[in-house]
Amino acid sequence: MKSTLIAAALMAAVAGAQAQNVATVNGKPVPLSRVETMIQQITKNGQQRSPEMEKQVKDEVVHREILMQEAQRRGIPASKDFLNQMELARQAILIRELQSGYFKQNPVSDADAQKEYDAVKAQQGGQEYRARHILVETEEEAKKIIADLKLGAKFEDLAAKSKDPGSAARGGDLDWANANGYVPEFSRAMVALKKGELTETPVKTQFGFHVIRLDDVREATFPPFDQVKAQVMERIKQVRWAEFQQKLREAAKTDYKFQ
Repeated sequence: MKSTLIAAALMAAVAGAQAQNVATVNGKPVPLSRVETMIQQITKNGQQRSPEMEKQVKDEVVHREILMQEAQRRGIPASKDFLNQMELARQAILIRELQSGYFKQNPVSDADAQKEYDAVKAQQGGQEYRARHILVETEEEAKKIIADLKLGAKFEDLAAKSKDPGSAARGGDLDWANANGYVPEFSRAMVALKKGELTETPVKTQFGFHVIRLDDVREATFPPFDQVKAQVMERIKQVRWAEFQQKLREAAKTDYKFQ
């Protein structure tokens, strides 16, 4: 009786161990935990778990085990290139886990996102301007362009001479933008114009000399908070993670061994 109970217990233990495996490949068990880990990675990206997904993942895990066994048979795990790549992969995983832990301890709240949204909205609110410009190297060139425009030359044609290739291809058009999006000298000259007006004198900036025409003005449009909340939160996370990394760099004692 006692031996029967022991045998039954051993069989139950074996059955339990086998239940923890998804398959065996050449006699080697493939743990079910690999399947669960891969499914967790997939579902993190928003994909829903389903029987079809589970089957595909199981097949993939078994397929990988077959390939891994072949790689081991060929001695690849002992190669220098493999070991270097494994070290890089280990570093990447550690850094990812560090980042994940950082944001668990320092989560970005809805209030943080609302505050950032309000600040950006205040900065970019008000009016938007649609202007054209022609950028040249010298003040004399800019004065000549202004004179030609007053004599009837078309702004769009003369814009082909602009040093700004992007807007030059569009007749000098800069599209709609907030005044804060331009360097101060350009912005001041642009907002002083009325619709359809041209700058009377060249506008000097760090880029050269500009001839500016204001085509239109409108009230700035801004997307509602709920529509951009996710992007705002992601932006805050990027900034905070960059600041965290910078603090670590500043605190670290680094002695470079190469130039």
